[in-house]
Amino acid sequence: MSDSSPAPAGTPAPASVPVVEVWCELQCPDCRTALDDVRALRARYGDRLELRLRHFPLEKHKHSFAASQAAEEAAEQGQAWQYVEAVLGRVEELDRRGEPFLVEVAGELGLDAEEFDTALIDGRHILIVDADQAEGKAIGVTGTPTYVVAGERLDGGKSQEGLRERIEEIVDRLLAGQDA
Repeated sequence: MSDSSPAPAGTPAPASVPVVEVWCELQCPDCRTALDDVRALRARYGDRLELRLRHFPLEKHKHSFAASQAAEEAAEQGQAWQYVEAVLGRVEELDRRGEPFLVEVAGELGLDAEEFDTALIDGRHILIVDADQAEGKAIGVTGTPTYVVAGERLDGGKSQEGLRERIEEIVDRLLAGQDA
């Protein structure tokens, strides 16, 4: 929910913050490794940077599509990244247990686990996941994690080496441009 009340006359509009789209798959071991970079970016930039979760479930992972839907339910309940981190931290368990594990993690985080179960059954978030996946394919995402910053696609599925530094260079340049 956002505050849509108008700013007082003469108040400058807030500068938009740079966005890093994180194309992720919750059954992906490389995405689990990438969490360290996501945490470091969050620690370095705080609210001066928006980390936007985008879904790119891979067919080779049987529970990835359901996990993406569950992450959307977590977003509805206000804990998207907490949920993503909890699931990625236990990808092997997701692989073994599937949807019951996704519901269990929701309960562990204090979310409405019953609503998670219902969301996975009724498919209310399928269109969001499908749209992300289609957009990802359209811009050339082939694996996860992949980041898009200022229109530049950075493929973390090939190598995480130096990736966070490259993202920081782009974000620093964008922030410097706002200050100019």
